[in-house]
Amino acid sequence: MDRIRIVMIGAGETGTPLLKQLLAAPFVEVVGVADLKNDMPGMDLARQYGVRTTNDFMTLARLGEAVDIIIDVTGVDAVRDRLRGYMQDSGNHHTIIMHELLAVLLMSLSQGKLVSMKHNQVDYD
Repeated sequence: MDRIRIVMIGAGETGTPLLKQLLAAPFVEVVGVADLKNDMPGMDLARQYGVRTTNDFMTLARLGEAVDIIIDVTGVDAVRDRLRGYMQDSGNHHTIIMHELLAVLLMSLSQGKLVSMKHNQVDYD
C-alpha cells in the first residue's frame, strides 16, 4: 500500500478542515466526498482537486475494498447505522468506518486545542 484511500461523508464545518489536511498529505488518496448539499465548502474543495463528489454517501460506500477508511463526520446516527449495516451485509472486512469523534480528536491534536463539532440536524436517507 503506497497510499491510504479515504472517503469523507460530511463536507461542512467539521469535515472541511480535515479534508484540507487529507488533500495535502501525499500518502492519502481522497476517493470521494459526500454531502447532501452541493454548495458545502468541502464539496467545492473536493471538486477543485478533481475528487469525486456525490449527494448519496452509499455510492461511495459501495466502492468496497477500493476504500480503506470511510470518515463519517455527519453526526447523524442514521448514516452511521446504514454504513455499519452495509459493511456487514456486503462482507467488506477491509474498509474501516471512522467515527466523527476520532476525526475531531485528530483535528484537535493537529491544532493543539479541542475543536468543536458543529451540526445542524439533517435527515439522511
